[in-house]
Amino acid sequence: MSRNQVSLIVVATLLGLGMLIYFSMPSPDYRCEVCVAFEGRQACRTASADTKAMAQRTAHENACAQIASGVTGTTGCHATPSLSVKWLAKR
Repeated sequence: MSRNQVSLIVVATLLGLGMLIYFSMPSPDYRCEVCVAFEGRQACRTASADTKAMAQRTAHENACAQIASGVTGTTGCHATPSLSVKWLAKR
């Protein structure tokens, strides 16, 4: 067997193993988009998680990360109610 054939076999094996691992991993059950307004700024972010509460919290925190700065601002944004929560289909 030539070096090129061995290289192709190794690459194909690694690709196949990677696909097997990727497709065997469980996908999150919940996905949502949360919009937040804080100190005159607004952002919407999407997140996925295994629970509804975690998906909503993560999306809210990600939206706050876009519009708040510093510890005080971030804490205040996290305490602000969401403008909207939209539940989306799983990917």
